[in-house]
Amino acid sequence: MANLKQIPLTCSGHTRPVVHLDFSDLTDCGYFLISACKDGKPMLRLGDTGDWVGTFEGHKGAVWGVALNNKATLAASGAADFTGKIWNAVTGEEVHSLQHNHIVKTVAFDSNSQCLVTGSNEKLVRVFDLNASGSAVESYSGHAGNIKRAIFARNDKYVISCADDKTLRLWDRSAGQETMRVEFTAHPNSLELSRDGNILTVTYGSNVAFFETETLKKMKEIMVPTKVSSASLHPDKQIFVCGGEDFKMYKFDYITGNEIESFKGHFGPVHAVSFSPDGELYASGSEDGTLRLWQTTVGKTYGLWKCTEPTDRNTSVNSTSREVTAN
Repeated sequence: MANLKQIPLTCSGHTRPVVHLDFSDLTDCGYFLISACKDGKPMLRLGDTGDWVGTFEGHKGAVWGVALNNKATLAASGAADFTGKIWNAVTGEEVHSLQHNHIVKTVAFDSNSQCLVTGSNEKLVRVFDLNASGSAVESYSGHAGNIKRAIFARNDKYVISCADDKTLRLWDRSAGQETMRVEFTAHPNSLELSRDGNILTVTYGSNVAFFETETLKKMKEIMVPTKVSSASLHPDKQIFVCGGEDFKMYKFDYITGNEIESFKGHFGPVHAVSFSPDGELYASGSEDGTLRLWQTTVGKTYGLWKCTEPTDRNTSVNSTSREVTAN
């Protein structure tokens, strides 16, 4: 059989660079994808097709970070207007606006949607209680640079953050202080917790590094051919994908560290990549203002990809692609 061509689905609708994205878990209605864009308008889409569901209207500046809770009932966004916002992801209405004193770069929910962690250019990591009308109940200082990403980890008992001070830090929420630190030779750009919560994926420079969440011990580190902005580990931990400055999407064997393939689909640097919760596809967001959805296994019928096998002996597999636009 001939080599199958990867045909990504292009999701347009944004007017500026797409800088971050997040998938929900699998829900009764499938799964969802939210995107952060410098146009200030986070968008919600169906995760398997990229079909536009809605746009959250209310920020007055570039949106740098987004999050969906597990059930896709709540969305969060952090922006250059010094606010983090919580949205009802079903109605699109704003639920809370969390005031900060500088640009909010990152937002993330805990596993039961009770709390939101934010990181800002104040160099502070904050935790907000979403039941107490969105008040900040915890604040962690120590980073000497702008916070890039912050997430809950270890059954929500800890927060992990990385910043422009070339460090990753672990904060013990019960003690209210930093308990561990990892130092890098370049700014860490992205932070992802594996689907089972056991592996932390960090990108910095041209490296993708993997750490045990429990010990922060480095398990492996793989160098890629470009400065890398984001990486995502497949739920079954056999492969990972990453993207960065050279516009390409890379797929690597997680076990051996060997590059499997690379594709150029975007017309600008790749800022964000993530696997869907079922691992069937991965999404990328770029400086070119688009999101693209890529099949993990090319040629499979899934979402909008149709696999057609002619009955003649020259069997070939075609993928159909369609443009998804925000109406």
